[in-house]
Parts: sequence; structure tokens; C-alpha cells
Amino acid sequence: MRELIDCHIHTDRCGHAEGTLGEYVQSAANRGLSGMVITEHLALPDALDPDRTLSMPACQLDDYLVEIELMRERYPQLEIVAGLEADYIPSLVDEVRQVLAEARSRADGPRMVLGSVHFIGEWVFDDPNRISEWENRSVERAWTDYFELWCDAARCGLFDVMAHPDLVKKFGHRPSFDTAGLYAEAAAAAAEGGVLIEVSTAGLRKPVGELYPGQELLAAFCAAGVQATVGSDAHHPDEVGYRIDAAYDAMAQAGYTYASFPVGDGSYRRVDL
Repeated sequence: MRELIDCHIHTDRCGHAEGTLGEYVQSAANRGLSGMVITEHLALPDALDPDRTLSMPACQLDDYLVEIELMRERYPQLEIVAGLEADYIPSLVDEVRQVLAEARSRADGPRMVLGSVHFIGEWVFDDPNRISEWENRSVERAWTDYFELWCDAARCGLFDVMAHPDLVKKFGHRPSFDTAGLYAEAAAAAAEGGVLIEVSTAGLRKPVGELYPGQELLAAFCAAGVQATVGSDAHHPDEVGYRIDAAYDAMAQAGYTYASFPVGDGSYRRVDL
């Protein structure tokens, strides 16, 4: 029987998810998971998130970390790990670096930070409320810009794991050119930056209907020696552990033999596929 883990989970603190942390943890326990990483969205500047619907308010960070510690005491049968998800925005790198350094210095601080690219300029390209903007965008340019940002993020030293690597495909938009070159660059950037990548089952719930990353990109990461976590990107308690077996199967097909789970100090334990 496979050990099930989920390394990408949000709660209602982020403004666009439903359910309390306790509900997510109870769901994980009910589904037989052995480990979970809570990865709330690090606060974005007010100008980018004026209504606090994209990220957790900065004033909640302390309570968030304390609440995770409380859940660890209540559910000793589960490995519950504190994490964060932080957006890569070039102009904010120094600010985010300082915030993350302070958070990591805490005894109860995050053991794993997910890096993600949701913004191309000021365009939140994966926001369902802004999907109409794709009609006025070049798909080819969006893919090129996305992967350029993604590679920069992988190399910048801020993140431990790069989340949903080909998120730009979320609504099914595909470029007319062969993407193999972009995939090779992404794999090289991850290897150079020393980051892991995430195999996310969230794409199976989205219009694109496939894992992030797709099989070709996943195989490129494996060939480059880049290790991987798995996650559901849950935004509702019912999504915890969502189709993790599908992620394991895709990883095995790509050449992986195990998934990685954070245990602290930048180290990971192996979860056999």
C-alpha cells in the first residue's frame, strides 16, 4: 500500500480557499495521509492584492504558524509541516527574501517554501476572473514570458520547491511552437538553482485536465536530476490528497523512484512510489 503525502495545501486564510486548518488536517487524517505541508500564500503588496483575495494578510503569519504547531500536537499520527507559497515577482525579490529569512529563523518557521509564478507583469494569468485577457494576448508570448520568469525564480535562491511548473497551460492555451526548448531550459534552471519541483494534481481539476507538469516536462526534470514533491494545491478540505496516486504513476513513468517530503533543515525523506 502506497504512503500518501500532500505538500501543497491552502486554507481560508488566503482569501480564495474554503475551510479552516483544522478541517484540512481532519480530512488528511480521514484519508489516511501520513504527511502534509500547509503552504499558505505569503502576503502580496496591497497594490497587487487590494481585497486580500490572493494571499494571506501579513498580520496573520504569526497566528498561522502557531496554529500549525497546535495541529501537530493534536494529530501526532500525522507529519504536519509548516510551509509557505511565495510569488516570484522580480521587483519584490529583496523584500520577499527578508520576510522569508525572518520567518525561517523562527523555531516554528516554515520548513518548505514553494515558489510560484502567477504574474506576468500585472496580469494574473491563471485567475478565472481574468481569463478574458487571454483573448488579447499572444499565447506564444505568454508561454515564453512565463518560462523566462519561472527559470529566473528557480535560480534566485528564494525557494525550496517550484510549484505547478507549467501553470501557464491551466486554461488549455498552447503555443504553436515546439515547447521542448522551454522544457529543457526549465529543467536546467531547476538543476542549477538546486530546487525541487512539484508534481501537482490540481491541473486534473482545471480546464487543461492534466498534471502540472505534463509528462514531457516531468521527464526532462527527472533526466536533469531534479527531485520532486507531490501536492494537490487543495483549496477545500475535500481536495486534500486529491489523486496523489496519479502523480506517483506519472513520476514512475518519467523515471522517478520516490517523492520527497520535507523534514527540516533543507532535508527530505523519501516516499517510495
